[in-house]
Amino acid sequence: MRLLQSHSTLAALALAASLSHSNGESPVKRLEEQEFGKTAEGALVKLFTLRNAKGMSAKVMTYGGIITEITVPDRHGAMTNVMLGAADFDQYRKGFPASAAVIGRFANRIAKARFTLDGVEYKLAANNGPNHLHGGRKGFAQVIWQSKALPAGLHEASVQFAYLSQDGEEGYPGNLTVKVTYTLTDDNELRIDYEATADKATPVNLTNHAYFNLAGAGDVLDHELWLAAERYTPADDELIPTGEIASVKGTPLDFTTPTRIGARIDQLKPKPGGYDHNFVLNGDGKSLVLAARASEPRSGRVMEVRTTEPAVQLYTGNHLKHGGFCLETQHYPDSVNRTNFPSTILRPGQTFKSSTSFTFSAK
Repeated sequence: MRLLQSHSTLAALALAASLSHSNGESPVKRLEEQEFGKTAEGALVKLFTLRNAKGMSAKVMTYGGIITEITVPDRHGAMTNVMLGAADFDQYRKGFPASAAVIGRFANRIAKARFTLDGVEYKLAANNGPNHLHGGRKGFAQVIWQSKALPAGLHEASVQFAYLSQDGEEGYPGNLTVKVTYTLTDDNELRIDYEATADKATPVNLTNHAYFNLAGAGDVLDHELWLAAERYTPADDELIPTGEIASVKGTPLDFTTPTRIGARIDQLKPKPGGYDHNFVLNGDGKSLVLAARASEPRSGRVMEVRTTEPAVQLYTGNHLKHGGFCLETQHYPDSVNRTNFPSTILRPGQTFKSSTSFTFSAK
């Protein structure tokens, strides 16, 4: 595993030739499509490159809706990829351990891999000990999404992915139609908009499992993190919520003032090797509000996360020696089994909508 640091020579030449300048050269080539590889079954995987007028770029592929790269400047203007990613598709196909994939139908954990909805018990894949994690053994992270480039705006570029999760897939009820749109703006913002409809009541909890490293290499323990979260959901040793909602005050989970990620990581009990906790955000769970801000002191890079979701999971890449951190915007884990948590049930006639944005700057 490594951080992708550069584009191919061809891509670099294409970018240089397409950027807009005051001397009248061509405008930004905001969206490019190319073949990226094939699955073991022979299905074609496409890679889309989105660019803005400031030189920022993001790459997303149709396999898993995975973001493979986000390149942003530091305080001196030097461009670096700030995502954990693989060099080629074969690594993703073989199980790259830090994929920035779409997670669904249900992000995070469902206790005992089962839930009851409208009087019917549904049994899911137990792929995390006795529990269900991130939608199952395959989930949305290892399927091919249909893709469509959307009409370019004056200051943005968008590509939309779509997937039909059929009734019974991974044990979930109902046919679920999902659309995920990635938009890169000239404000150095990458926005992800989720939308879903179903023909039968079903749980829906979507996120993206992106691993960030604003330095571009090394561990993330010196990154400073602020979270708009005064509460969290305590969990047991299997990371299943107990149902309680507790204050972060006086705990290693208090990021209400900017704090180094590694400052109190050794105080976590029980020790999961780092953070893997669900934080309850201060927003209303409907509006797009500032949820988190991360900064890296050496490069000066800053990332702000805004979301309509009621919570965010902080994960510090514990299986990767803290090489990246995740801010997975979501509903609470095991919500489908906890009536006191915000509901994740989508019913026929309703439309699930959720948005999360990542905005980059440097200081």
